[in-house]
Amino acid sequence: MSAPSVIVVGAGPVGCVAAAALAARGIHVTLLEAAPRLPRQLRASTFHPATLDVLEELAPGVVDEMLGRGLVAPRFAYRDRRNGVVARFDLGSLADVTRHPFRLQCEQYKLCEIMLERFERAEHVRVCFGAEAVAAAAAGDAASVRLASGETLTADAVVGADGASSAVRKSLGLGFDGMTYEDRYLVLSTPFEMAEHLSDLEYVNYISDPDEWLVLLRTPELWRALFPVGDGETDAEALSDCSAQRRLNGVVARHEPYEVAHRTIYSVHQRVADRFVVGRVVLMGDAAHINNPLGGMGMNGGVHDAVLLGGSLAAVLLGDIGADRLDRHAELRRKLAIEYVKRHTHENAVSLAAPDGAARQRALDQMAARAGDPDAARAYLLQASMINAVHAMRAELEEVGHVRHGGITPVSTSGAVPN
Repeated sequence: MSAPSVIVVGAGPVGCVAAAALAARGIHVTLLEAAPRLPRQLRASTFHPATLDVLEELAPGVVDEMLGRGLVAPRFAYRDRRNGVVARFDLGSLADVTRHPFRLQCEQYKLCEIMLERFERAEHVRVCFGAEAVAAAAAGDAASVRLASGETLTADAVVGADGASSAVRKSLGLGFDGMTYEDRYLVLSTPFEMAEHLSDLEYVNYISDPDEWLVLLRTPELWRALFPVGDGETDAEALSDCSAQRRLNGVVARHEPYEVAHRTIYSVHQRVADRFVVGRVVLMGDAAHINNPLGGMGMNGGVHDAVLLGGSLAAVLLGDIGADRLDRHAELRRKLAIEYVKRHTHENAVSLAAPDGAARQRALDQMAARAGDPDAARAYLLQASMINAVHAMRAELEEVGHVRHGGITPVSTSGAVPN
């Protein structure tokens, strides 16, 4: 009997990790990517401790390669734009519950590059670029994908990892309910060394301000600054050189114009699909849930989808577990997307963009108090690092055989690691 086969739609980080999770169990994978080559846009760039842990379990050596291409950020800070650091959190305090007590600043396409390099040597993975999926369908114990070329591909299952505008999700007729924020977000990237001009700057900084809050973070080559854009400014105006220079000069004033290496603007949503599984079609990542990017949980949550649901789908296809278990695992991932990711990212947005001075100061005071209390800081770090979210699916990871090297360490909010 031939090995089961799965079509994965989308070769972003979620699709690549899903392909790796399936191939690790001997499933034949066809990985489809609409673009003619790997996209290298500057998108998500923060990998949380919990994500690095599960990636190391899934594909030993991948995290080491990522470390060689990224920056280790052991701390992150909340700042007041005028007065500097308000609260600093040290992920090193979680060394008892994670093998990676830091954030890794590494653009998401670098993980894709590493995975695709491995797929070139893999027996079970075939990568097809320039293959745009326009629809998917479930039919009994099989599923199919229709391409823009008119060709239809059939397999034992399909994974939709094709982003927020997912053709797979839309073709299944699933709702994608939630909200859209009033502000859009503008991201500007510059090689100018901000740390030489702002004291105590970390690689990840959330900066509160009554007029224009921002997020300032470092990637290996650039500083990236994220700003809100209100209704009174068009996309073209926000993306203009005048806008970029004004905003960056508000961070560090210069006589010379800033070199802007990259700029983009996008709307911000909190949305979750009605279901993550329809027959033998499984949604993951942005195709299943999108959220405010403050906190860097979107791509990370998608990787967690891929690890659990990829392993679960493989176990179903191999007959190790029943299809009902895949449904339950998918419902868990949906619950975590709502309860962990959506809540935390929305709280970040509210704390940075408080509408009046008193509310903003209360949010800063609360963050400072949290950082100053070891128990409160630990509880917050377990949430912000996504360790809590991964721990919540530890039993499910063990059920599908993902955990191989000692498991995901149990967590404690106030002290020693429980037995």
